[in-house]
Amino acid sequence: MATSRKSYAVAATGQWTEDEGEGRRRLPTGEVHAWEPGRNETVCGLALSRSQLTRFPHVPWTDAIPESGGAADRVQRLCRRCAAVAGRRGADARVRWQRANPRP
Repeated sequence: MATSRKSYAVAATGQWTEDEGEGRRRLPTGEVHAWEPGRNETVCGLALSRSQLTRFPHVPWTDAIPESGGAADRVQRLCRRCAAVAGRRGADARVRWQRANPRP
């Protein structure tokens, strides 16, 4: 049974523009939510338009996590519900606990 890993992007309450590096980039600021591109709501169920959240389809969820150091320079808060679904760790992190020899 193969499981496909969903890729989440970012929706945030604000945005800022980074001028360093290879050009100008829009990046999230404020409260950050996980968002699945193609949907009109965040992973935790907030409607994007009603909540006035800005979409960042070019920023993966793992880059918005403050420990990642990616696009999280001005992220103030991660949504706890979105983090529970999308994860707080990177894609290369291993599973924390797994049963090796289950009882009969």
